[in-house]
Amino acid sequence: MNRRTKTAVFGAALLLTATAAAASAAASSDSGSSDSGSSGLPAQAREAAALTGEAKLYRSAGDDITFSFDAHLAAKDKADPMKATGTFEWSHYLNGEGARAKAKVDCLLTGGKVAVVSGVITSSDLPGAKGKRVGITVHDLGHRDRLGYSWASTGTPVETKGLPKCVGSAPFEKVKKGTGDFSVTPWQPDL
Repeated sequence: MNRRTKTAVFGAALLLTATAAAASAAASSDSGSSDSGSSGLPAQAREAAALTGEAKLYRSAGDDITFSFDAHLAAKDKADPMKATGTFEWSHYLNGEGARAKAKVDCLLTGGKVAVVSGVITSSDLPGAKGKRVGITVHDLGHRDRLGYSWASTGTPVETKGLPKCVGSAPFEKVKKGTGDFSVTPWQPDL
C-alpha cells in the first residue's frame, strides 16, 4: 500500500469510528439511559410496574361485566410492591340486577404480561363488600386478555375473608372481543 492509500484508509476508519460513536450516543439518548432528554430536562424514569385499561368479560348468558384498572408502582418504590397506588373497579349486571365496586390498590405485582393487583373495597352497592380486600389477576394477551378474581370460588367478594395482599386467582375469564384491553407493565426487581 502506498502512503496516499494508507492515509485514505486511516481517514475512512476514523470517520467510521466517529459515526458509530455518534449513533451509539443518539441511541442511548433515545432509550432514556441518559440523564437528560433533548429539552435538557432530566429523563423520566420508567414506572416499576403498572396495570391499566378497561374491558368487558365474555359471558354466553349475556352478563354485563366490566373491569377497569389504574394501578401503578412508581420507579422509586420498585423494591416494595405494597407501595402501589391507584384504583380498580368492576360491575356485574344481568337482567337489571347486580352490583358495582371500587377498590383502592394496596399491592401490585407483575411478571411478563401477567399482573396481580389487590385492594380494599372503598365503595360498593353490594351489602357487606365495603372494607373487604380482593385480588385480581390479569393476563395481557393483546385484545384477547384473560382475568381472574379472588372471589371466583365463593361467588362474591363479601365471602372473601382474610385475603393477603397481592393474591388473585388464575385468569380463567375471557375479555369480550372489541370491548377494550388491559395493559401490563412488567416489574423488574433487583434480585
